Amino acid sequence: MNVIEQAQQGYAPTQFAIRTTRSVEAQLITQITSRLQKLRNASRQDFPKLMAALHDNRRMWNTMAIDVADKGNALPKELRAQIFYLAEFTDLHTQQIIRKKADIAALIDINMAVLRGLNGQERV
Repeated sequence: MNVIEQAQQGYAPTQFAIRTTRSVEAQLITQITSRLQKLRNASRQDFPKLMAALHDNRRMWNTMAIDVADKGNALPKELRAQIFYLAEFTDLHTQQIIRKKADIAALIDINMAVLRGLNGQERV
């Protein structure tokens, strides 16, 4: 390889995608929501998988609640309050699911709505 080819290779654009916080959040929510959707009608055999997916969903929402409760969070105050409320709802609804008094449809709907917001999409 000659000097010109080396220089071209050295200054060529990299193939690495830069990931934003928003894209990382969207990917996490997508993964968890996909698991919840697959386990929507879980059998007794799948109960441990359902519990793991619910735990991960609850943990994600708890993390978001902690983040929006921080005074340094740059999101608008109203949006922060809405996210905090959704985290509380998710926690309580998950308890109801575990007690077999509710199903996971509401959690899936919430996650999908948040995904649409992260991706800048309107509800269809």
